[in-house]
Amino acid sequence: MATNIGQAVYQLGYEISPIILSGGIATDIPGSLLPIIAITEAANFGFSLLNGNNPLNLNDFFGHFRPLPGGSLVENEIATYPFANQQYAANAIIAKPLKISMLMNCPANTNGGYVSKMITFTALKYALDLHNQAGGTYIVATPSYVYLNCILANLIDVSRPDSQQPQNAWQFDFIQPLVSQGPQNTLGALMSAFNNGTPV
Repeated sequence: MATNIGQAVYQLGYEISPIILSGGIATDIPGSLLPIIAITEAANFGFSLLNGNNPLNLNDFFGHFRPLPGGSLVENEIATYPFANQQYAANAIIAKPLKISMLMNCPANTNGGYVSKMITFTALKYALDLHNQAGGTYIVATPSYVYLNCILANLIDVSRPDSQQPQNAWQFDFIQPLVSQGPQNTLGALMSAFNNGTPV
């Protein structure tokens, strides 16, 4: 029983709804957080109830997410000019924004099929557009790291060509800008000295 609960929590947190909208359109919600499942399951939930199906079966949910390879945990720009010693070389780095991409597999399922899919994607695009225009950010949960204060850079169709069903997979590209870590932490000691005009 505990194993099943653990699997359900993992599936819900990392596969069904790993993206949470923060601020923006979620400002008036307690905690200012809106899980993406609130948008992706709105139409599907209704169709499930009308068809007499169990709307809480996690395997039947609209979209299933997974992180794509290539996400970054640490990304620095290294200076290429000559240094006095190794210590200066190690400190002459500039932090760069982190990137994470999530793949959403969303074939049209039996709960409403293509009608439900079109309704869901129309609502999702509208909500994401409003959220971005309102300056909202995103929390992206992966099994290795939780990316806070991200910005959605792209949402593109990456459907598998071997499938007969069009638009069956979508890629969310997120960037975690440097403001989330504070500008004071982005420059190493040597670069800070250069920035402040301090003699080295």
